[in-house]
Amino acid sequence: MAVSDTGASAEPGTRPGVTEPSSPWPALWALVLGFFMILVDSTIVSVATPAIQSDLGASVDAVVWVTSAYLLAYAVPLLITGRLGDRFGPRRVYLAGLAIFTVASLWCGLTGTIAWLVVARVLQGLGASMMTPQTMAVITRTFPPNKRGQAMSLWGAVAGVATLVGPILGGVLVDGLGWEWIFFVNVPVGVVGFVLALRLVPALPTHVRRFDVLGVVLSAVGMFLLVFGIQEGQSYDWGAGVWALIVSGLAVLAGFVWWQGRNPAEPLMSLSLFRDRNFSLANIAITTVGFAVTAMAFPITFYAQGVLGLSPTRAALLLIPLAVFSGALAPFVGRLTDRAHPRWIAGFGMTCWAASLVWLAAVMKPDAAIWTLELPIALLGVGNAFVWGPVATTANRNLPPAQAGAGAGVYNTTRQVGAVLGSAGIAVLMESRIAANVGGGGGARTESISAIPVALHGPFSTAMAQALLLPAGVLLVGLVAVLTFTVSLRSPVARGQ
Repeated sequence: MAVSDTGASAEPGTRPGVTEPSSPWPALWALVLGFFMILVDSTIVSVATPAIQSDLGASVDAVVWVTSAYLLAYAVPLLITGRLGDRFGPRRVYLAGLAIFTVASLWCGLTGTIAWLVVARVLQGLGASMMTPQTMAVITRTFPPNKRGQAMSLWGAVAGVATLVGPILGGVLVDGLGWEWIFFVNVPVGVVGFVLALRLVPALPTHVRRFDVLGVVLSAVGMFLLVFGIQEGQSYDWGAGVWALIVSGLAVLAGFVWWQGRNPAEPLMSLSLFRDRNFSLANIAITTVGFAVTAMAFPITFYAQGVLGLSPTRAALLLIPLAVFSGALAPFVGRLTDRAHPRWIAGFGMTCWAASLVWLAAVMKPDAAIWTLELPIALLGVGNAFVWGPVATTANRNLPPAQAGAGAGVYNTTRQVGAVLGSAGIAVLMESRIAANVGGGGGARTESISAIPVALHGPFSTAMAQALLLPAGVLLVGLVAVLTFTVSLRSPVARGQ
C-alpha cells in the first residue's frame, strides 16, 4: 500500500491540506540549496586545516580526521538512507537530515577541542547522507521524463560547482573571519533551506515494507571497512592491517550482495536495479567522475601554492573558470539532454574533461603565466557541464518510482567511493612522482609545499603534472561506459510519454 509521508493516502506530488505548485522546479531549487551546502562541506575544510590545527593544538593525524570523519559518515550510510526515503518519504528524511546537519554545523563552530570537532563532523556527515539521495529521488518521481534531463543537469551542475566552491569559500572565510565561520555559515543557509523545503517539497507516497535489518548491518560494516581502509591507507603506509580492512570490507560487501539476492522479503538494495544496463553503466561512469573531481584538485593546488607561490585563496580562485562554465552551460545541457542521445552528450563531456587535464599537465611549468592555466581550466568547466546531468539522467531514466530512493542511494554511494579512491590514489601517485623527480623529498614534501626551494620548482612541477594524468586516464574508463549507453531517442521516455 502506498501512503504519503504525512501518513495519509496521497497522489504523487501532493500533500494533504496544501496546494502544491503545478511546477516541480520550486521544490528542486529548495532541495539543491541543501545539496549544495553539504557538498561544499566535503571540501571546504581542506583550506582551513592549518588554522584549525594551530588554534586547537592538534596533531597532523588528528586534524586530518576532521575531513575523514565527515567523508566516512557521509559515504557509509548512503545505501541505507536512500532506502529510508522510499520507506518514510524523501521529504521527511531530507528535512530530518537537514536539521541534523544544521545543528551539527553550529556545534562544529562552537567546539573547543579537536576530539569534539571530529564527533560533530560525524554528525554532519550523517545528516548529509540522509539528504543526498532524496534530491535525486524527488527529481525521478516529480519530473516528467521529457523534463528530467534539465532537472538532472541542474543537480549535476550544483554537484560539480559545489566541490570547487568549497576551497574558495573556505579561503575567504578563514582569512576574513576565522575557521569557525566555515561552519557557522551553514546555520542561516540551513534554516532557510529547511523552511523552503518544508513549504515547497511535496509529500510523495511511501511504501509500507519490512526493513532488511541484516542488509543494513552488512552494508554499513562492509562500507565502513572498505572506505576506512582506502581513506586511511596512506596514513598507515598501506601496511598489512590496512589491506586486511579492505579485503574484509570487500568480503562483507560480497556477503551483502549474496543476501540481497537470497532475501525472500524485501532487500535493502534490489539487485534488479542492475538488470538495467544503463543504470550499471552510469554507476561506473559516476565512479570515475567522483575519482577525477577529488584527485585533480590536489596536484593543481599543490602546484599553485608550492611553485607559483599563490595563497590558498588565490590558488582556489584559479578554478573560477571551471565553476563559471559549468554553471552557465548547465541549462543548455539540460535542454539538450531531453532531446539528444545522452551517449554523445556525456561522451563529449568526458572527452573535454580528460583532454583539459592533459592540456593542463602540459602547461604546468614553473614560469607559466596564469592565463595559460585558465584556458584548460575553462575547458574543464565545459567538460563538467556535459557530464553530470546526462549521466544522472541515464541512471534513473528507467527506475520505477518505488525504487527511486534505493537507486539514488546506490548512485551516490558509487560516486562517494570513487571520491575516496581518488583521494587515496592521487596521494600515492603524488608521493611516488615527488620521490622520482625531486629525490628524497628535500624541501618538497607535501606537508610543507609553501617552502619548496626555487631550485626544485621544475622537478616539483613535473611531478604534479604527471600526477594529473591519473584522473585523466580514469576518465577514459568513464568515457567507454557512457559511449555504451543504450537509451534510444525513439523510446517512450525520450518522447516524454
